Amino acid sequence: MILACHNIEKAFGEHVIVRDGSFHIEEREKAALVGINGAGKSTILKMIMKEEPLDGGSITLAKGKTIGYLAQHQDLQSGRSIYEEVRSAKADILEMELKIRTIEQELKFLEGDELKSRLETYNRLQSDFDAKNGYACESEITGVLKGLGFTEDDFSKKTDTLSGGQKTRVSLGKLLLTKPDILLLDEPTNHLDLNSVAWLEAFLGNYPGAVLIVSHDRYFLNRVVTKVVEVEQGKIYVYLGNYKEYSRKKQQIRDARLKEYLNQQREIRHQQAVIEKLRSFNREKSIRRAESREKMLEKIEPVEKPSDTVSKIHLKLEPSCISGNDVLTARHLSKRFGSQLLFHDASFEIKRGEHVAVIGDNGTGKTTLLKILNQVTPADEGSFTLGAKVCIGYYDQEHHVLHDDKTIFDEISDDYPSLTNTQIRNTLASFGFTGDDVFKEIRSLSGGEKGRVSLAKLMLSEANFLILDEPTNHLDITSKEILEEALNDYGGTVLYVSHDRYFINQTATRILELVNQTFVNYIGNYDYYLEKKEELTRAYNSACAPGETGKQAAASESKLSWQEQKEQQTKERKRKNDLKRTEEEISRLEERNAQIDRDLTLEEVYSNSVKCQELSGERAANETRLNELYEAWEALAD
Repeated sequence: MILACHNIEKAFGEHVIVRDGSFHIEEREKAALVGINGAGKSTILKMIMKEEPLDGGSITLAKGKTIGYLAQHQDLQSGRSIYEEVRSAKADILEMELKIRTIEQELKFLEGDELKSRLETYNRLQSDFDAKNGYACESEITGVLKGLGFTEDDFSKKTDTLSGGQKTRVSLGKLLLTKPDILLLDEPTNHLDLNSVAWLEAFLGNYPGAVLIVSHDRYFLNRVVTKVVEVEQGKIYVYLGNYKEYSRKKQQIRDARLKEYLNQQREIRHQQAVIEKLRSFNREKSIRRAESREKMLEKIEPVEKPSDTVSKIHLKLEPSCISGNDVLTARHLSKRFGSQLLFHDASFEIKRGEHVAVIGDNGTGKTTLLKILNQVTPADEGSFTLGAKVCIGYYDQEHHVLHDDKTIFDEISDDYPSLTNTQIRNTLASFGFTGDDVFKEIRSLSGGEKGRVSLAKLMLSEANFLILDEPTNHLDITSKEILEEALNDYGGTVLYVSHDRYFINQTATRILELVNQTFVNYIGNYDYYLEKKEELTRAYNSACAPGETGKQAAASESKLSWQEQKEQQTKERKRKNDLKRTEEEISRLEERNAQIDRDLTLEEVYSNSVKCQELSGERAANETRLNELYEAWEALAD
């Protein structure tokens, strides 16, 4: 065991971060720390690093082990270039190399015992230098920088001039090269493109030390971690496996608890009905049996109903009208900035109901394409047309749709006056704004917070064609799942740019990859794209031949495979929706029966025989329906 957190406690005033929480990290283990925004993940990392004091408990790092930490925000003011900054991580090896070279020069002028002594030092340094792979030092530095998305032209840029995201990438590269025994990484993928994230996955997978990662990138966690530590409502839970396993096990536990609760409620109702029947016989023997059953009922320890989390808030996207089948047609689009060509002669179509994800490396022109389609930026060549009755809803990362002088609540209520206060608060809560947060002014928000407000507004719009630029940036996993569910139930058309592979996997029906200044089409989600990328790329490259039969065959085969996959996804989505609706109806009927029971104790009700009979009949009908729902729930859950 390399790191142990034992019974740790931390609170800020009344806000409890963690109470009596324990977990440990083994050597070479790759673990994730997950939870909703505000759960305290970053705080726990700071506590491990002793940047935040503990209120109780202990955190122990194994003796002689080193620890490295990447915070979300970096402030590099060294005045060094990117290459020099990252190279400083190898200062010990570089200093060793300098000593070796110095001794090599000295050896020419030494003799006797002095020569012998210096040779021993030289051999020792040479041995250490080899052991630390010193000869590969410079290539290792270059490999890490390129892996994190820097080109050789970037190496000479001064760190003082970099954006926050670039500084974070420099700090990450520097940290990886120091190779501590345990890495603490807070949102390491936030500023990486798809290729860089894939590189980091491979690097961490082969990393000889332990890693504890805070990340909302579920695809990344699936491929890297073998354990998930969850922070939820001040408690810590540990699950073995990757994110997918964690999610499945957590749902299983919740389903099992709900099933146990439902079964107990059904048994209690059954016993209560038997007791009531026995008492109605009004005989001594039957009354004794009823009393015996009542005593048994009193001894039952009630099972607590699993609480619904914020993830049970469901956003509903409803287009104001149905568009024509042809939503967007782009022909021969080209765009360059100075000498940099982004894309050339690009043509594609989007049909009604499609969810199209645009992917590609940073700087290839994905966001520019969306700006062209929203007439924010003009194309250099080509044109595009929108179909009949197409109404666009646009989410951009710069948040031009917000008003600085308004509060978050007013931003929503002014645009959607028909919404109740509860509906507005529920919508904002699903994007991380609760309590008095909703009365913050827009001008006081961070970029991430503004993004979440913009997204909340868009989700309430009645547009039938959504164009989204990195919609999951700054969202926690729960909010991402809410957005995924809303988009999957959406009856309109969606075109979006995203680096979130899990989100793409869940929501895309087609992928446009922007590569080599053109768009390559894949009919499927992200897993399908990975599987077919090489095959379809060859098919598109062969399109220059007179016959396109290979391309057409590949596209046809892809469509068939995707259709089968889509049918399976549709069935699974229907099962989950049916399960959710069943749970909601059970909850509604239970609450109604509880209200009827309260009403029957009121004098104005029990003294009114007609009203009494009416309520009793309604309750009996509810019980019959509840029994049907319990059986339906079990079948759906199984």
